[in-house]
Amino acid sequence: MQSETQRLRDLCSLIVDCPHSTPVWTESGYIVIRNQNIKGGRLDLSSPSFTDAEHFAHRVRRAKPTAGDIIFTREAPMGEVCMVPPKLECCVGQRQVLLRPNPKVVDGRFLLYALQSPQVQHEISWSEGTGSTVSNVRIPVLEALRIPTPDLTTQQEIGVVLGMLDDRIDLLRQTNATLESIAQALFKSWFIDFDPVRAKAEGREPAGMDAATVALFPAEFDESELGPVPKGWTVQPIGDLVEAVGGSTPDTKNEAFWVPAVHHWTSPKDLSGATAPVLLDTERKVSDAGLAKISSGLLPAGTLLMSSRAPIGYLSLSQVPVAINQGYIAMPPGSRLPPEYLYFWCQLNMEAIKGRANGSTFMEISKKAFRPIPALLPSPEVVNQFHEFATTVFSRVTANERQARALADLRDTLLPRLISGKLRLQEVQVEGEEALA
Repeated sequence: MQSETQRLRDLCSLIVDCPHSTPVWTESGYIVIRNQNIKGGRLDLSSPSFTDAEHFAHRVRRAKPTAGDIIFTREAPMGEVCMVPPKLECCVGQRQVLLRPNPKVVDGRFLLYALQSPQVQHEISWSEGTGSTVSNVRIPVLEALRIPTPDLTTQQEIGVVLGMLDDRIDLLRQTNATLESIAQALFKSWFIDFDPVRAKAEGREPAGMDAATVALFPAEFDESELGPVPKGWTVQPIGDLVEAVGGSTPDTKNEAFWVPAVHHWTSPKDLSGATAPVLLDTERKVSDAGLAKISSGLLPAGTLLMSSRAPIGYLSLSQVPVAINQGYIAMPPGSRLPPEYLYFWCQLNMEAIKGRANGSTFMEISKKAFRPIPALLPSPEVVNQFHEFATTVFSRVTANERQARALADLRDTLLPRLISGKLRLQEVQVEGEEALA
């Protein structure tokens, strides 16, 4: 049985448009929620933006966001939503609307999911009565949106079920962020700060290392063009230590290059919204004929991908064989420095990499400019030790991301059917419990 619907204005105690002015940006202060912080129903403040106290006061004059409020993007992009978490002091940015669910008639988490459902998103994307797509949502149209509204108890139960899936996805991705930060910290300690070598040189025991690992590091430094480096380690152009290749785009108007779609083919667009540092799939695939047009061919799983333009610096370890377009410098496995090592080397040397870029239309670093960058070559034993650790980390990250995607697929399948009333909670209880186990 399908749910009844109500207008959004009847479900909210407050619907407030944002101030129609650009916030005054500051380096610190009060958080301004921007459209780029809202995606897939979640709020991402990993790259926050700020304004000062005076302009914050102006932006919250009509309404200050509180925990449980929903922020809706009116355009660029249109129809994204997120919920304001507890203890966050913030204000809305441009092209946003603040919604305050009325708890007497709607469960806030249910409304968050209902606004993301295909049924409501379709209504959002078409202007009322004209049959044409729109690029922004006017307030009267937003207020008139018809929202499926089962009884309040059912709303709360649906919010809990879908929320459990999202919470599990968040936990998996937070775990991945922690795993990556641990591996990066170890890389920095061993290959940037040289902590084990400094400790041995000063007669101290390196912290947190077993005797066999300690023995792999020297106790002295040599001078190099990069400054003091561990004795026996050398500095060489990165192009002498790794294979760096580029790709191309087969003619997009020639269907024979794309059908049948057989081989993964990636452009940096695949990495732009990545939730993990691993590539599991690509938006497009090429045919055998299309692959033959790409000189680098099909690169093996484990290849490090670095976007070389628009923008420079996306990084991902491909978990599938993949062909690449011209927007990458790719580093396949088999070189003196493994891709897992290179992932962190590129991260921590990104400013130097970008410093070699040039271009009039957009900045780009060519393979020719990339290859001379000086890089440290540690002893093979130390590289292998780090490689073993990093391989374990990326294996766990990959498994977690696969599980997160499976849960996201389940959530996206359940969401429209639950919201519309076509599927009852009892029918998904066992499936949801198994997915969260």
